[in-house]
Amino acid sequence: MHVRVSTSTGTANIDEAVQIVKERILPAVREQRGFVTLSASGDRSTGRFTVMTVWETAADRDASEGLAEKLRSEGMETLGGEMHVERFEQVVFERGEIPPGPAAKLHIREVKMDPATVDDNLIFFKETVVPDMKAMPGFIGVRSLIDRKTGEGRVGSVWADEESLKRQLEKSAQRRAMAGERGIEFGDDYVSDILFTS
Repeated sequence: MHVRVSTSTGTANIDEAVQIVKERILPAVREQRGFVTLSASGDRSTGRFTVMTVWETAADRDASEGLAEKLRSEGMETLGGEMHVERFEQVVFERGEIPPGPAAKLHIREVKMDPATVDDNLIFFKETVVPDMKAMPGFIGVRSLIDRKTGEGRVGSVWADEESLKRQLEKSAQRRAMAGERGIEFGDDYVSDILFTS
């Protein structure tokens, strides 16, 4: 699977952005070949709003770029702010038994590694990090995204509420130490509300 992550900062109205996703963006991308799913998350306190679309292949994702650019431009005219677009391969996607509810929290952490170590680190992530996360109360899901050319990626995990997210963040310090020994670097991290999933 392959993804496109479009993040706007300084979004004037998060709720209006969600309506645009539901009424204009989702119906349009659903018609595109290889489309799998769409999700939206945001932080009302900062105006950060993210739409992620998942595609069966990189070719399907790239073939939709023209439409995506048009939809982004239309959305930005309405909502304002600045847009940043990233493209990744989805290398891990695991769900728990709890469905996301209105209090669900998304935690995103930026990662970077030597591109030559991606496959080895992916094995470590699947065998060590994912089982640890899945065993924690409140786990909803985890997704790992990577650009194999640059070694840059994102790890996103979804938690039932603030309390389960807090426990995850406390536990993640140990995992970061292990990852650091493997040459994985960590960038910014941020928390958003899950606002819509298709």
